[in-house]
Amino acid sequence: MTIHPVIRLNVLARDVDNARQIVDAAEGRVLIGIMVKGYPSVEAAAETIRAYQQASIPVSVGLGAGDPSQWKKVAETAVLTKPDHVNQVFPAAGYTLGALQAVDSRHTLVNALIAPSGTPGKVIVATGPLSGQAQDLVSCDAAAAMLAEIGVHSVKFYPVGGTEKLDEVKMMAKAAVRYGIPVFEPTGGIDEKSIRPIVETCLEQGVKEVIPHVYTSIVDRETGLTWLDQVEDLLAALPAV
Repeated sequence: MTIHPVIRLNVLARDVDNARQIVDAAEGRVLIGIMVKGYPSVEAAAETIRAYQQASIPVSVGLGAGDPSQWKKVAETAVLTKPDHVNQVFPAAGYTLGALQAVDSRHTLVNALIAPSGTPGKVIVATGPLSGQAQDLVSCDAAAAMLAEIGVHSVKFYPVGGTEKLDEVKMMAKAAVRYGIPVFEPTGGIDEKSIRPIVETCLEQGVKEVIPHVYTSIVDRETGLTWLDQVEDLLAALPAV
């Protein structure tokens, strides 16, 4: 039996109603990002996430504006809510995965943020609040091997800058597959023109699931609503799998 790759979008929503509309428009091929930075406490973030979950909306818990200082708040919120997906900085991904497993949340997909370096084959894994000040480079293989050792499921690769860094996407995706990491999440500067070549580059390396993140570029600044037609356009631009 042939197992086809999976492609899902990761997008924002203003509220539960907007999220429900997005899920319907995407025919379920979507995760809705909720950023903990915008909440005064872990419990406040968890309360919002539970409201989405009660409406059967798949939630992706995120930092908020890529702020690495939010890593522990993300982990603690995830433990309380057991979401479908968690975004995390590389140094805290193993911590988060272990915390979720301790509360028997084995379905939650945890990624680890890796940054391109400008040199294909080399990446930055120092993406935490302290380590981010030490931008030493490691090989894609070393980064993937470290994640594989602790069981992290996914690489979040940010920022890809549209199609500017396809060579770097290719090298990191290839290393992830080599070490048995099945999910790849390209993020940053993705639109309906760039999404297809980016996703195709991941699939060509053997990635089993691709989750492109497209956030504020498809959000109406006045209303805060994510435009449904742009979600549909992004899905229409994806390669057939």
